[in-house]
Amino acid sequence: MLKCITYGRETMNHITSVPATGVLLLLAWACGSGERSAGRSTKPAESTSAVGNSEAIRARASIAGAPGSGIEGVVRLTELEGNFPAPGVRIEARITGPPATFTPGRHGFHIHEKAAGGCVPPFTSAGGPLDAGPAGNPDPDVNHPYHTGDIPNLMVDSSGVGTLDAITSRITLSRGPLSIMDEDASVFIVHGNPDQGISGAAKSGVSGGPRIGCGVIGMGPGSTR
Repeated sequence: MLKCITYGRETMNHITSVPATGVLLLLAWACGSGERSAGRSTKPAESTSAVGNSEAIRARASIAGAPGSGIEGVVRLTELEGNFPAPGVRIEARITGPPATFTPGRHGFHIHEKAAGGCVPPFTSAGGPLDAGPAGNPDPDVNHPYHTGDIPNLMVDSSGVGTLDAITSRITLSRGPLSIMDEDASVFIVHGNPDQGISGAAKSGVSGGPRIGCGVIGMGPGSTR
């Protein structure tokens, strides 16, 4: 007699009396039939991400330009589940402004290292781009585009609507050495010019030049951090 008992994902096969001939075939047939009859599937479980999960770690920033500039918007961040360092943190931004101020084309967009001074024009209290590690260099143009806080350009259309939907594995929202939610917190900075994606001398402006918008990053509603 063969008896298959299932405990979670492991099956224990108890044999009380079975002829030696055909034992392996009998085990395969009996236990396989038992699993099928119990409705178990051998299909691998699909991977999941934090997108759409109410228990995801999230953050948010409200972007504003200088008074009278008309620049405003929202950035939402979601830490995705998965094997480190991928998939990382998803960044979704929608920032608008008058085309005369928020000119169509590419605009540098980065995570900067300090939120203590808030977002007061000309937004210099934000320091340089976030660049964790003993070899970090927060100068906006030096070591660019390899800063921890370097992300793709905002793309602004002819009506002054700038958008970005990107995933970066350079940062985390959860605790750790790459977290942007440390004791200094962090901010997003919108630049007036394109990020050229190259390194340059200090004050060369290759990373985007003047700062025209800023938003302090805070934990979002529903976050489990």
